[in-house]
Formats: sequence, C-alpha cells, structure tokens
Amino acid sequence: MERTLYTYNRSQFYQYRDILSLEGKKIISISKFMLNQNEDMFDIDTDESIVDVSAAITYTDVLYFEHVFHKLPENTIFIVDDKHLEKLSYEMRNCFDKEDNINKLLPEAIEIKKSDTVVKKKRKLITDLNNEEIESLISNFNSKLYGHEKFKEDFANKLREFMIFNKLGEHKVLSLFLMGDSGVGKTEVARVIHKCLSSQNKLAKINFGNYSSQDALNSLIGSPRGYIGSDGGELFNRVEESDIGLILIDEFEKSNSAVFNYFLDVLENGKLVNSLAEEIDVNGFIIVFTSNISKDDFPRRISPELRSRFNYKGIFNELKKEDKLKFVHFRINDIISKYEKAYDIKLSTNLHNDLIGVINVNSFKNMRDLNSEINKKFVKFITQ
Repeated sequence: MERTLYTYNRSQFYQYRDILSLEGKKIISISKFMLNQNEDMFDIDTDESIVDVSAAITYTDVLYFEHVFHKLPENTIFIVDDKHLEKLSYEMRNCFDKEDNINKLLPEAIEIKKSDTVVKKKRKLITDLNNEEIESLISNFNSKLYGHEKFKEDFANKLREFMIFNKLGEHKVLSLFLMGDSGVGKTEVARVIHKCLSSQNKLAKINFGNYSSQDALNSLIGSPRGYIGSDGGELFNRVEESDIGLILIDEFEKSNSAVFNYFLDVLENGKLVNSLAEEIDVNGFIIVFTSNISKDDFPRRISPELRSRFNYKGIFNELKKEDKLKFVHFRINDIISKYEKAYDIKLSTNLHNDLIGVINVNSFKNMRDLNSEINKKFVKFITQ
C-alpha cells in the first residue's frame, strides 16, 4: 500500500482543520505517539483521525520515529507543514512513497490554493459598531451591571476613546484590570459585555486558579514542538471557539512572570502567539483581567511595565444595599420566568414578594453567595 505525505500551508491550517472537521475528521499531533508508551494509543480510527507529523522535526532519533510510524494503522493519513517538508521528507524517506497537497483530502467542491490569503475567522468586535450602536451598548451594559457607578462612567469613556484611537491605528486592545474581593462583580463585567455583543458561543475565559504556576504558560499557549500538548494551548482554543472579540483572564495574580511577560507582548502587539508560532490577531479586542489582590498589593504583584499597559485599573467594592436589592428583584423574576417556560406552569403571583421577604441582603457581601441563597429559597418555596 502506497503511503502519501500530504502538505499544508501553515497560514491556512485553521481553514483545513475546520473543513476536515465538517467531514468528521480531527487532526492530532505525532507527538502524542512519540512520547506515549501506551500501546492502546496507536489503535486509532483512521476514518476520523489525521496525524500531523510536523512536530517530528524536533526529534533526532529517526529510528524511533519509524518505530512509531509502523505501529500506526497502514491506512493512516499523514500531513505536514510544508515549511518542514524538505527536512522531514528526507528523514522519513523510508516511510512515505510520495508527497501530495492536502487539497486532495478536501471535498471536491473545495480547494484552497497556496496563493490564497488566510481567511480570518469573523468575530464581532466592539470596533465594528458605529457611534449609535456604541451608545446603545453602553446603555445596555449600564442596565445589566448592578452597582459600580464610577466604573460604568469610566468604562463608557474608555470605550469611546478606544473606538477613536483604534481607528487611528494607535490602540489595538482595550485592557481592563479589575481588583477587589471575590464575588463583588469583577467577572460579571466580561459576562455582561458578552451578552451585550449578542454572542452565541461561550465566553473565552481563562482562570489561572486552575493552573499550577510552574506550567501556566505551557497550558496557556501549548508546549514546545515535540511535546504532548503542543497543539496550540487553552487560550488559543478558547479564542478560536469564540464569536466575539472578548477575553476574560480571571485570577490573574495566580499566574507567574512568564505569563505576565506574555500578556505584556499581547497588549503591545495586538497578537496572540502560541508555541507553534501561530497567531491570532486581537486588534479590536477587549481583554478583562480580574484579580483578588488589593490596591496596595497591585504594585508589588504586577510589574511596572505591565501595569502601564492596562488601559483601566480599578477597585471593585461590595455592592450597596439598594444595588443588592435590585439584583434580587431581577434574579427572582428571571428564575420564575425560566421555570414557568421550562415546566409550562404558572407559579403563584405572590412568589416574588414572598421570596423578597425572606432574603436579607445585608447578610451577604459576596454576590455568588447571595445568588446561591436566592436559588435555595426558590426551591424551598416551590417544593413545600
């Protein structure tokens, strides 16, 4: 059986990946087999999997590559970045019989030429909006975010400023650094922007509370070529899946200096770059950084260079009583409406007021705890 090595152009990788995905195929890296001794790993479904051998360029042991190669099913499809073809085609000369273009793997109606420019995934950006739409978004944002009136005013001004200077090519990313205790509404800023931009997909969110500080950067942008995980990293995956220009970086203080330096470069150049040297243009994006550190800790934990790159730095405090009450009224109405629709039932007209009467907002500093109390009381009332 002839074995063919198919080549692709790096700048168009995501096009190929998306098209092949529609055909029910996924691309996996050869590194997952090179560094794994589990024999079951080699038993792949060749109707669904395509193996990218580009990462093999980092290996000097050609015999080991051949050993791995021959363990994979005979009808496995192999692809390679054409920039590595000259070196790899010789190193793998005993593995492949011929070379061809990846277009041969695509449906007949689709062909991507090398001369084509990469088709960027179209995301809705704040900079796509006209002045009227921006003012409408600001109004919508203000109505959905409870409290934090000073921040709302500052955010509106920063947004208008960003629209002008992004157009002039002087301001690529609008970055907000929000500090304060947990549960006071910092992450809610990104969620409300997400809703106001009418996203249909998940918010692109990275939480550094889930990382070990030592491996944070590798988890974020992928490990160097040749290692397991060298497929782009979580940040790339989350942004690729998003349909708007918004990223939430939560608990940023739990990352390390390598990550700080990475985001310094992102804010300066307006590009995400992963370990495979692939890029995502984030010109026109909003990036919201949140942290539980205090105002006094801020200069001690964040480098001067990075601090200067944040366009807005603000403290979020506990909501006032009237703002908590507004949230409770909204949340109760929201739950009742969703419940009635989901269960096709009409609840008591007194339920809203009954719930308001048993929830003491003064007992809660954390809005997550307050929301949990609302949920608990609601369940109790409808099941008693």
